[in-house]
Amino acid sequence: MKSYKIARLAGDGIGPEIMREAVKVLDAVQERFECHFEYTDGVVGAAAIDACGDPYPDATHKVCVESDAVLFGAIGDPRFDNDPSAKVRPEQGLLRMRKSLGLFANIRPLVLFPALAERSPLRRERVEGVDFVCVRELTGGIYFGRPRGRSEDGSQAFDTCVYERREIERVVRKAFEMALMRRKHLTVVDKANVLATSRLWREVATEIAAEYPTVKTDFMFVDNAAMQLIQQPSFFDVMVTENMFGDILTDEASVISGSLGLLPSASLGEGVALFEPIHGSYPQAAGRNIANPMAMILSAAMMLDHLGLQAEAAAVRKGVEKAINDGVVTADLSHGEKSASTSEVGDYIAAFVKTDK
Repeated sequence: MKSYKIARLAGDGIGPEIMREAVKVLDAVQERFECHFEYTDGVVGAAAIDACGDPYPDATHKVCVESDAVLFGAIGDPRFDNDPSAKVRPEQGLLRMRKSLGLFANIRPLVLFPALAERSPLRRERVEGVDFVCVRELTGGIYFGRPRGRSEDGSQAFDTCVYERREIERVVRKAFEMALMRRKHLTVVDKANVLATSRLWREVATEIAAEYPTVKTDFMFVDNAAMQLIQQPSFFDVMVTENMFGDILTDEASVISGSLGLLPSASLGEGVALFEPIHGSYPQAAGRNIANPMAMILSAAMMLDHLGLQAEAAAVRKGVEKAINDGVVTADLSHGEKSASTSEVGDYIAAFVKTDK
């Protein structure tokens, strides 16, 4: 029986609750299949600031690099959101974790569950058959650019967007490789009519496209991409874009599925990979057992795929779809009908994974 070391970073807000349900499902996987997961916990975000003053302490980094994969919950705390005097913020821990682990590509798949077509804010005919992947660059761009700051009198603020050719090359190649395994269509999203960094993105992507002649490559300005995600989301197969554009577009795309609580993600790079739901820490729901754990559970399924455990991953996804079809869902998906708690959803999916019925 093969054993896998999993770094378990629950984080803030609803993170610990949804992490419990993901682990519950992974424990069901262990029970049914020939595999074993060895968990090691680490603190990150506001929880880490409270514990040691650092949102991504060295001890947590050590846990991550010594693991086969990282399972991460959520980060963020309202105590820091409106405090301009705060010298350290929880989100800095996530940015530093991505940078320190070399996680340069965030993979966010979006597949509409047929039973939820009516839950989408878009008409059924627009969302049926939607199945695409967003590839977001993670370690460059305006989130990491220097210099940044404010003028001495506080009346002016500035951020710098910087990209190097190598940063663009590696994430664009990752997107082309994914397109080869799918419908062979890649859309590069930029703002090349205005931004110098986007013109470099378009130049590099054009060069790399020549190496993938079987992939249809097109380019789209980010404002048009935002519109097309609503008007014809089925157009997209694989989308690749820079850090901030990807952050915004993937949150926009998430509503197509009917809930932000359904979308998983993987962050890939040079070493250990990280898996997390795309939603935030949802502090209003923390401790109330009402948060949707499905994105966290589907992130665990992506982790299983990454570890080469395809049958196990398929069982988890099948369990999530079964829960949706049977109406065992939290309030964000029940829309006034009877809803289940966070733990009840986890129990239901885990029970299915154990027995496949």
